[in-house]
Amino acid sequence: MTPANLIDTTTLWAAIAVFAAFGIVLAWRAARQNSGTVADYYLGGRDIGGLVAGLSYAATTYSAFMLVVLTGLTYRGGVGALGFELIYFAGLSLLVIFAPRFWLAARKWGFISPAEMLGARYGSPMVARLTALVGLIFLLPYCTTQMAGIGLLLSGVTGGDITLFQAVVTGAVLAVFWTLFAGLRSVAWTDAVQAAVMMGAGLLAVGFAIATIGGVGPFIAATQDTHAAWLTVPGPGLWSFNTFIALSFPWFFFAISNPQVSQRLFIMRDFGAMRRMVLWVLGFGLVFTLVAVIWGFAALQLAPGLDNTSTATPALLTSGAIPLWVALLLIIGILAAAVSTLDSIALTVGAMVARDFVGITRSDAAQIMVGRVVVVGVIVFAAWFALQSTRIVDQLAALSAAGLLVTVPPIIGAFFWSRGTASGALACMAGGALLAIYMAMVAGVSVFNPVLAFSVAGVSVALFVGVSLLTKPAKGALDFKAELAPDLARHGAW
Repeated sequence: MTPANLIDTTTLWAAIAVFAAFGIVLAWRAARQNSGTVADYYLGGRDIGGLVAGLSYAATTYSAFMLVVLTGLTYRGGVGALGFELIYFAGLSLLVIFAPRFWLAARKWGFISPAEMLGARYGSPMVARLTALVGLIFLLPYCTTQMAGIGLLLSGVTGGDITLFQAVVTGAVLAVFWTLFAGLRSVAWTDAVQAAVMMGAGLLAVGFAIATIGGVGPFIAATQDTHAAWLTVPGPGLWSFNTFIALSFPWFFFAISNPQVSQRLFIMRDFGAMRRMVLWVLGFGLVFTLVAVIWGFAALQLAPGLDNTSTATPALLTSGAIPLWVALLLIIGILAAAVSTLDSIALTVGAMVARDFVGITRSDAAQIMVGRVVVVGVIVFAAWFALQSTRIVDQLAALSAAGLLVTVPPIIGAFFWSRGTASGALACMAGGALLAIYMAMVAGVSVFNPVLAFSVAGVSVALFVGVSLLTKPAKGALDFKAELAPDLARHGAW
């Protein structure tokens, strides 16, 4: 990479300004449709179509991780990164089973947040509160990594002319504005545009990179000649079997363990829209996974010898192979993906605090106000943490995926095991979360060690099943399995 290929700071700021202005117009139009109810603010009035819902889900789940982290993992360890991401993609198949159940339950009982749904199923406000608390604790580090991704990208393509502080503040301001202005409807509309930009720019950038190398045939031949080890399993060193399992296992359950994406299953206007959403997510995910991995292999050819593999995307964008206008589009797409994940997490956490801590007896205006305060707090906290060069940031980030595993047994039990109890759910989440924190932050077990994820999952399942068998369901607990069966049969859902 040479200084001549760095992107001019003024040009990049101008592109970000145009992107921000377009998002502001969308958010303003979304705000005009808001009715002022809690369901409208947090769920878009439950009236989002399949295309917008699918692209919103995709933009939220396929965050800056893809073209920053996954591309870097490909650069460092080769084809194992594709296998890792395909495990996550396979986990999206859980939507086929759980999306109809989440949607039907939310419609039938009026749930706003996933935590509220679990609390009602087990007949315990404490289950709802603990679910919300677990989400808050383990999602904040994920927000921090999105902020760090924005900083790495904008700083890298400008040679440091845009500082980490400036990049993080930019991401934080955009996320706060879009979320506060019109809630989910604003977030979903901007997400849909962001997903389209991210996909289009990614395809264009990969096409130009391969063309620079000489085309598909020469690209494959060059990779085989210079990086043959990257095309074999386990690759040049990163992807040992233990590492692969340790990273892949928690991500398989991402679609149901992460509340910012599972809440998306509440927003569709009808069952048909829900099905279309699932198809859009699966299609987007498969194509974008291939784009991110091919992009990493292209970086091996066009930007070799990087010490920090996380800079593979900035290095490739400034290698001279990608036209400026395509590079700007891709930068905006990655920035948009990170912002999408930030505002989705903040909105979901705000909904859980407003519904499950403040309480549904408060007025809609009060619940929306509480949510807005939480949104600002979450994003400011994530921004501040992203600017800290402390060991605890890495430790907490490593905990995100494993920590959220503790919600999986109560979620599966909610729909498929009527014998599950509130005490079982509480023991599962509390015990599993404490174990995850102890192992990672006290015992020093690495996120690359499968012992961490499997210990947390095993203890969580054992506590949920064991304590549920020793206790009785709470009075007033709902029986999702029995009560949703007629609706599932009517819609032909699995």
